Amino acid sequence: MVCVREIDPLVRKICELHDKISKLENLSPSKEVDSLFTQLVTTCIPPHPIDVTKLCTKIQRIRNNLIRLCGKAESLLEKHYSTILISLENPITNHLHLFPYYSNYLKLSQLEYHLLTRHLNPNSNPTRLAFVGSGPLPLTSIILATHHLKSAIFHNYDIDRSANSVAEKLVGSNPDLSERMVFHTKDIMGTSSDELRQYEVVFLAALVGMESDEKVRVIEHLSSNMADGAILVVRSAKGARAFLYPVVGPACLRGFEVLSVYHPTDDVINSVVIARKCREISGENINQGFDIDDTLSKMNMIEELACDHYLC
Repeated sequence: MVCVREIDPLVRKICELHDKISKLENLSPSKEVDSLFTQLVTTCIPPHPIDVTKLCTKIQRIRNNLIRLCGKAESLLEKHYSTILISLENPITNHLHLFPYYSNYLKLSQLEYHLLTRHLNPNSNPTRLAFVGSGPLPLTSIILATHHLKSAIFHNYDIDRSANSVAEKLVGSNPDLSERMVFHTKDIMGTSSDELRQYEVVFLAALVGMESDEKVRVIEHLSSNMADGAILVVRSAKGARAFLYPVVGPACLRGFEVLSVYHPTDDVINSVVIARKCREISGENINQGFDIDDTLSKMNMIEELACDHYLC
């Protein structure tokens, strides 16, 4: 593996920002924290050919720590704004735009919905969905429920009781969503087949399983317990964006048939992987092919096959 810190200006800049962020005593929103993370995101967004799996051990450690720091800062940012929103009248209808990355969530949710519709029954939308790692500000569930899946029931899972408490208060302010959203404070690894098989679609947040082996264990649990044919939506990252979020590669998705992989090239940071729970275990390789429609082309996305074969 090559240590690129001294030869790649982008990696050098990311490492410098990591050094500054790791010295912060508190990652709660503040002028300094906001500035450093804004610089980090701005640095990582432009497409870059770097393959993070080929970085030297030292840079890999920096990357892993940076993902953890980003996860903690993101959670604190969401809790901060969710608390503000709760204090306002009709926050979901009138004030979600106060969250700095709301427009990104709108774009990401629209992308995920369009990808889903390409692989679901065209005559009916899913009625029961789960979001794993919903956090204190469950924007994806809220946006999908209010803009795209207006009669579906959403079950939100988070291991943090305080995050769920804030999220429930926010959703409770909206008569419609309060009837269609359920919050579960539990580790998804302890969730049974009987429970997971109820969901037609399961979303897995980018920061659930920050280490590769953790992510694999979560996906294996979902593979073992989701209903056959159910859809899994996974968020990943590519290029320099993989310094912000974990990468979910094909090896992580055994037991699933990968249907689509999208890598944004705009300000939407996360890649999106759509996969279907295999109906039966088989030793045969499944070759997948797909195209891209005009709507998604206009969203400045790149769709590609992550590998030549997927093993169910």
